This record gives sequence, structure tokens and C-alpha cells, in this order.
Amino acid sequence: MKMSGFLVPTLRDDPSEAEVISHKLMLRGGYIRKLAAGIYSYLPLGWRVIKKVEEIIRTEMNNAGAQEVLLPAVQPAELWQQTGRWDVYGKELLRMKDRHERDFCLGPTHEEVITDLVRNNVSSYKNLPLILYQIQTKFRDEIRPRFGLMRGREFIMKDCYSFDRDEAGLKKSYERMAQAYKNIFDKCGLKYRVVEADPGAIGGGFSQEYMVIAQTGEDEIAYCSDCSFAASTELINIEKDNSCKRCSTGVLKTERGIEVGHIFQLGTKYSAPMKAEFLAETGERIPYVMGCYGIGVGRTAAAAIEQNHDDNGIIWPLQIAPFHVAVVPVNVSEPEQMAAAEKIYSELTGNGIDVLMDDRDERAGVKFKDMDLIGIPVKVVIGKTLSQGKVEVSYRGTDKKELVAPSDIINLEVLKPYIRKR
Repeated sequence: MKMSGFLVPTLRDDPSEAEVISHKLMLRGGYIRKLAAGIYSYLPLGWRVIKKVEEIIRTEMNNAGAQEVLLPAVQPAELWQQTGRWDVYGKELLRMKDRHERDFCLGPTHEEVITDLVRNNVSSYKNLPLILYQIQTKFRDEIRPRFGLMRGREFIMKDCYSFDRDEAGLKKSYERMAQAYKNIFDKCGLKYRVVEADPGAIGGGFSQEYMVIAQTGEDEIAYCSDCSFAASTELINIEKDNSCKRCSTGVLKTERGIEVGHIFQLGTKYSAPMKAEFLAETGERIPYVMGCYGIGVGRTAAAAIEQNHDDNGIIWPLQIAPFHVAVVPVNVSEPEQMAAAEKIYSELTGNGIDVLMDDRDERAGVKFKDMDLIGIPVKVVIGKTLSQGKVEVSYRGTDKKELVAPSDIINLEVLKPYIRKR
């Protein structure tokens, strides 16, 4: 992609509406724009990041044996009435009537819908276990939407649901998803903890949250200095230097985090009241034993910024950056610089590397500030060193710079995992 034809409306100053760093930088960097309270449009840069996160999620879900579906966003009230949630969910549930005065809601989650789908199409134990997932826009009418994509009313979510014969099967599906989630957040380049959590409005039994560690996180978590125990401080009472009950040597400490994923062992919370049953080997009809597993896609992108930024802008992990490399010719009126830039751009893109070439007729300082602001991990500057047969390569978030022959850019170590011949 070339900047001269790319929609990247960067801003020099922090918008007054933005409170947290991810919101500020996504607005300043031209990633998102507000339409209404808690509702945002994704601009080309923002959508590229979302698609990168989705690609990682899809790969790991598919590898774990889950199958992708797409469920309706508008849901009939009858399903929610069967589980009793129509009356208890609260004002976050956006309710509406169609022209026939029938009640519907705009889906904040899809437990009822997926349970209805399975009860009408899966009838035997032979078809279990079954794991289905989707990536879809949800709507929750938050009373105070804030922090940009961190707490919006409309948001993109990956929600997944498992159906098993019994509790033993559920635990296997749950562990499979728990590992898939670790793979996802590892591949997104994030530092996170898995913490025991309150199931909240989703309900069910045991649940865990995946928390990206960031000083700006809304949630406080406690973790053990010696073992793997971690939990939301809402679940435990913690005092300074309190000992960990899970091991004999550890001390509980606290840090702040951002919830990006939540997994639940639901049991029969939804299948029993909805009479979603399968025929067991014994011939009796038994409710499915369910689990559900969610990831906030936009929230994951925002959390990555909260964890990776400096005074100059975003520092994207390479895995989810909108572009891997920024190619910046200092002076576009210099034919040699432009020829070198075009050659590097062509070779990298031809090998599957995502490249943004800043071919604007702007001062070098403006280009450099924009590339730092939007956070492209690798920057290739084509300037006066070209007379020595070299270009300058720098790495966002570090002081590292090196002079490299233009033909060797494709051999940069950091790019090797992303090379794919076309």
C-alpha cells in the first residue's frame, strides 16, 4: 500500500474525548473514528489490525477442532425467555419490536441461539463432542461507554461454544480451548496472565479470564510469586504480603490487567431449560453439557497498544501490526531514491510482507513522526546513505539502527516468519 492513496487521517494532538492511551493513539493514528457513544468505525489501518487478530484466532480455533459458523445478530425474545435471561439481563440488552410487534433483541452474546441451533440439528451422542465458533459484531448498551474499543457498546467478538456428553467431556473441551487461548495471545505477542474469575451474567461454574498486563488496566489481579495461581481480586481477600493458599512458599502480589478473553464451564445452565438434549447410548435423553469461550477482538488490539507504546505513538507487535515494514524515501523528487524504494517495496510485497510505502511529497520529519505514531515495526529510510549503496533500517520501540544493502532487506531476521512466496 502507498500512503499517497491510503486513508490515514493522523492527528497531531490528543482528542479531548480520549482518556486512555489506546483510545488516544487509535484516534490520532487514524485507526478508528467515533460515530456515536461507544460505536466506532474502523478505518483501513484499524481494520487491517482487526483482520490480523482474527486470522490468528481462526487458525488456533480450527487447529483445536472448532468449526466456524455465523449466527444472526437479531435474536427472538422467545429464546431468552426460555432461559429466563430476558427479564434479568438488564438494560444492557437492547430490545426492539418488529412490524408485527414481536419482541427481539440485538445480540450481546449467543448462548441461546447456538443452543437452539444444536438442539434442532444434533440428536445423538455419536455427534459429540462438538465445538462451534463465530466472529461477529455484538451490542451491549453500556451505561457509560468509555475508553474507545476497551468499553464500547458495539464490538467485535469471537464467541465459541462446546457441547459434550458429560462433565468429563466438558473438561477436555475446556482444556483444549484454554490451550488454544494461550496460543492465540502468545501469537499476538502479548504478555498476559490466566486468572480465576467470576462467571458474571453468563453464569455456570468454573471460569477463567485472560488478562493482558498493563498499568492502565481496569482490573486488579492477584498472582503468586512462586506458583501459577492467579485470580481476580474480586474473588479473594488479599492483604499486603498475604501468603498464597495454593502453595507453601508463595506470596500474593497484585498488578493491573485488561480482560481480553473469558472461558466458562456452563454445564447444563442453558441446555436444561431449553430442553436441548441428545440421545445417549443408554437410550435416555440427556441435556448437553456446555462450555463457552469469548475473546474481544477489538479489545485485544486496544490492549496491545496499552502494553506497547511510547511518547511517540504505538509500538505494534509484528504479528498484529497493520504493516510489517514502512518504506520511507526521504525525498520523492529524487529519482534514485524512488527507484530504490519501488524495488524494495516490490520485492517485499512479492514475498508476502505487508509494506506501507510513504510516497507523499512531505518533509522527512513529518513522515518519520507519522510512521512512529502508527507504530509500524520496521522502518526502511532511503536517503543520503543510498550513495554508499545502503539504506537505514530502524526498529520501532528500540534504539537499534543499521545500514543494510537494499537487496538484503528481504533477509532481515525479523521478517523471515512472515515471508510467503506468491
